[in-house]
Amino acid sequence: MANDRLRALEEVEKEIGTVLQCAGNIILELSKEKHNASFLDRQLSQFTTSVNRVETELSNQIRYLTQVATGQPHEGSTYSARKDCQMALNRVDYARVKLGELGRTCEILLDTQT
Repeated sequence: MANDRLRALEEVEKEIGTVLQCAGNIILELSKEKHNASFLDRQLSQFTTSVNRVETELSNQIRYLTQVATGQPHEGSTYSARKDCQMALNRVDYARVKLGELGRTCEILLDTQT
């Protein structure tokens, strides 16, 4: 799951490179006295497609990270279960300490009565 997310981010990085390349080509073509309209159309189409892919994938990544950060269930995560387990262990430790204190108090009371 984590590898899939990393691969998706690598693809986003490549798409950003494509966006920059297309933007550069468009600017270069527009700087010429005579523009090649079909070339500009192709570059603009590729630019738009790549920007949409980047936006979609980054939105997916943000949505996933929002789920993780808010503790909502999501595929492949054990964070919630680990957190619950750690909290249960903390409660057990607290109960153990309190029972120990109660036991010592009872022993002191019994020792003073005899």
